Amino acid sequence: MNFDSNYPIYLQIADDIKRRIIISELKPGDKLPSNSELAEYYTINPNTVQRVYKQLELENICYTRRGLGTFLIDDINLKSRLTTECVSKIANDFLKKMASLGFPTRDVINIINDINDKEDK
Repeated sequence: MNFDSNYPIYLQIADDIKRRIIISELKPGDKLPSNSELAEYYTINPNTVQRVYKQLELENICYTRRGLGTFLIDDINLKSRLTTECVSKIANDFLKKMASLGFPTRDVINIINDINDKEDK
């Protein structure tokens, strides 16, 4: 994974784990890799993995059982919740960038509709 130097690594990894849940690579109730396994996978320090898991726990995505490991919460709505959060964040970021270029939201919607109409033909 190529890390963005403008964004904390632990948050980038947490986002990647969320992405893996959204694409069904990880499912509710799954056991997550150990700290050392995840550290090796992302080539990061095991202390960073602790921050990743702490962040995901704060967001009610996983929990840790002492001696057993870290698990995704067993909630059938986890994927849809994360998908909604992800789509909202991407859309809001996009609209903010377009607004900074002088495009009002209504114009952006019209541009997207025009592009969509051309692709449908």
